[in-house]
Amino acid sequence: MATFEDFQKLDIRVGKIVEVESFPEARKPSFKLKIDLGEEIGIKKSCAQLPQNYKKEELEGKQVLCIVNFPPRQIGPAISEVLTLGIPDGNNECILITPDKDVPLGGQLY
Repeated sequence: MATFEDFQKLDIRVGKIVEVESFPEARKPSFKLKIDLGEEIGIKKSCAQLPQNYKKEELEGKQVLCIVNFPPRQIGPAISEVLTLGIPDGNNECILITPDKDVPLGGQLY
């Protein structure tokens, strides 16, 4: 079982998607994202399986939650620097976790 101390090790921040690219090389339909996480962290790259529920133009400007303190991960030919958080819909496809109001970029989940 995870402890509260385990949870505190995760650095979860709010960012804004500033760029979305198709990612045809991925095994499952995915997008490559650039996410602005505020002045302290900057813009980071992420890969996410989102085409089933989102169009590229819907994602640009959307605020999302990301884990920013995992090591970078190779996803096919791309590097994912942060983990963009989502939950499965009824078809087990990703729905992003988003704030219901605009909040300052880089804000930390607590």
